[in-house]
Amino acid sequence: MEAVRLCCPVCRSFDVTRRGTHRRSRRTLPIGGKAVFLSQHAPRVQRRRCGAVRHMEVRFAEPYATYSRAFARYALELSRLTTMKDAADHLGVGWDLIKDIQKRDLQRRFLRPPLSHLRRIAIDEIAVKKGRKYLTVVLDLDSGVAVFVGDGKGAEALEPFFKRLKRTRAKIKAVAMDMSAAYIAAVSKHLPSAAIVFDRFHVVKLMNEKLSDLRRQLQREADALGKKLLKGTRWLLMKNPENLDEAQGERKKLDEALTFNQPLAEAYYMKEELRLFWEQPDKNTAQRFLDQWLEWAWASETKILRDMANTLAGRRWGLLSYYDHPISTGPLEGTNNKIKTMKRQAYGYRDMEFFKLKILALHESKFALVG
Repeated sequence: MEAVRLCCPVCRSFDVTRRGTHRRSRRTLPIGGKAVFLSQHAPRVQRRRCGAVRHMEVRFAEPYATYSRAFARYALELSRLTTMKDAADHLGVGWDLIKDIQKRDLQRRFLRPPLSHLRRIAIDEIAVKKGRKYLTVVLDLDSGVAVFVGDGKGAEALEPFFKRLKRTRAKIKAVAMDMSAAYIAAVSKHLPSAAIVFDRFHVVKLMNEKLSDLRRQLQREADALGKKLLKGTRWLLMKNPENLDEAQGERKKLDEALTFNQPLAEAYYMKEELRLFWEQPDKNTAQRFLDQWLEWAWASETKILRDMANTLAGRRWGLLSYYDHPISTGPLEGTNNKIKTMKRQAYGYRDMEFFKLKILALHESKFALVG
């Protein structure tokens, strides 16, 4: 009767025979600050077909775990209220055990997030080791939840995501991303019916980078007076006009630099004009606005404006898609900032799998402003 109840813990076959017991001790909830261990003689079974000997599972602990489920729940609750090191010190265990408990819990809940409900997503990469290592993050724009974290950047990093997405038959309507050729090719290949929306933040950022390059070029070529006027204007050129600090004299300093240099002034005002593209009342008006901006830029003698116009002209369909699907990677940029904060608070992560699981669970975290 006893042998009938026993089964193989791997294949669940009842075709087994008993092969003695194995003594196991597992940590459980402390009592009065004292460590408590559960000691048990767990039965071993052997499959008749293959001869493999296995240890029977117990209900109060995960397979191969050195602690009980109750201890794991207590450790998880502590680690939500304090750091892993503090939780480990309180329980009298190593921090790596607390990390193992967290990792098991995250794997159970977030290793394979559901994708069938996705309709609008954002894609972007984040540098995790000073530009030497990148992760690609996919965010569900409707819920604000990260649904995928891939190694590296570019089309290869997204392949596992698209493979899973295809099996779920999710109906993606729109994808927000930057103007990366690799992302465009990957999304066009795997999601041919989804609209690609180029993010306004990345477009303006590209324009700011070109404006900064122009400022450096003009500063190298300027005389002593010109160098003095251009010094310290890098961030002023990138700031929105409404954010310039009058008390600090930022607007006056910027006006002096623009008055002195006509090509810089032209590029700056064209940059500010481009920001208005996303403020148009409808798609037809936006299309006329973009055509006019491109004509002005092509007619300019400033090379960076002509280069920018060529770039935008080849991507105009993705810019105008904003008026069909008004989305951006803004929520994902916010998530990236939380990722950087989380990494900084932990002084980095050596276990990259654990780090990616923490990103997938980031929507559960709370960030409070102190001060």
